[in-house]
Amino acid sequence: MSRRIATFLMILTLSTQRIFAAAAFSSSKKNFVGGRNARFASILTSRSPQTSYSLNKSPLTPRNLSTMAVDGIADVKGSTSGHREYPLEMTEDERYLFDLNGYLIIRGVLTPEEVKEATDSITKRQEDMTERKEKALRNAVPGTALYGTGPGRKDLGGVLEWGEDSKVFKSILAHPRLVPLFHGILGKGYRMDHMPFVIAQDMGAEGFQLHGGTVDCVSGEYNPYLAYTCHHGMIRSALMGCNVILTDHNAGDGGFCVVPGSHKSNFKMPPGMVDGEAYQEFIRQVTTKAGDVVLFSEGTVHGAMAWTNPDVQRRVCLYRFSPATNVYARSYFGNEGGGWPKAMYEGMTDAQKAVLEPPYANRLDRPNINSDLSVEITTRGARKKQHDQEIFGTKYF
Repeated sequence: MSRRIATFLMILTLSTQRIFAAAAFSSSKKNFVGGRNARFASILTSRSPQTSYSLNKSPLTPRNLSTMAVDGIADVKGSTSGHREYPLEMTEDERYLFDLNGYLIIRGVLTPEEVKEATDSITKRQEDMTERKEKALRNAVPGTALYGTGPGRKDLGGVLEWGEDSKVFKSILAHPRLVPLFHGILGKGYRMDHMPFVIAQDMGAEGFQLHGGTVDCVSGEYNPYLAYTCHHGMIRSALMGCNVILTDHNAGDGGFCVVPGSHKSNFKMPPGMVDGEAYQEFIRQVTTKAGDVVLFSEGTVHGAMAWTNPDVQRRVCLYRFSPATNVYARSYFGNEGGGWPKAMYEGMTDAQKAVLEPPYANRLDRPNINSDLSVEITTRGARKKQHDQEIFGTKYF
């Protein structure tokens, strides 16, 4: 009798499991694009990078490089600036593409009017550009694919010290489209690490030898100052580049290039690759339009191609940002002590000023930018600050 009861209970259990499984499958079909399954649906429907690899063995030029144009912009409701609407956090598509490739293109961050305002500010100071003519200042080896036909790259500093002409350049520090991405890659309390500056290339001007890497592409040694990591779904880059594109970069024009996925590489590059002479099919010129922004981990091996477009001078503004407690450059000391140049702060919002804070932890009264560009401070207890003042002579240990 007990054996019959046990058999009956086993049959009943199996039948119940099948019923629940069928119900779950039916429910998942109904809710596939909403509710808890929306995340899975977004992964399945996300756009994949359009990649094409050239197997051409001829000398490397921008004309035979593979290209990529992925915007990573998701249809997400968020904060607004004027009539423009922005996501409040890094989207799953953006997170996936950045982790996959080590860089991300954000389309149309600057409006055409803002691009014109920025380029006009540069043109007014074009005579102040410094061309890298001396051998000690060149960025590529003569005779290699990245060297160009002879002219040097031109640099122009001081973009945050031009008064009213700095408005567009200052906006990048806490731009509503970029802040959620900065938080997603660097964490809250991110800071400007290097002095931003304009890079210009005329026809034939040299590019830049490939460099960087979580594992240094030349030495093969681990580089903690540039390293990319991702643990438990949290991306962190010890140093992040931010290229603000001010002229179109069409396929074959030259300019910024990367080795996609190299932020996860564990070995140094094969000989010749840093100069673009070997394995050129894995070096990708990034195609962009004026107003786009390219974010890249400095742990991703990158460089620049010689400029080949005779009709326009290449112009980008390069920023570098780091997490709150990280530091690579020492320009925040300002002439070996005293902070950033005072002219930088003129006309800045509180959010923009927060990005100029020196490196220290968030819990030590650091101003943090929220996704809506408001600023809040995680306050350290007054009694603890009083104690530290008594012990160390300063409110902070």
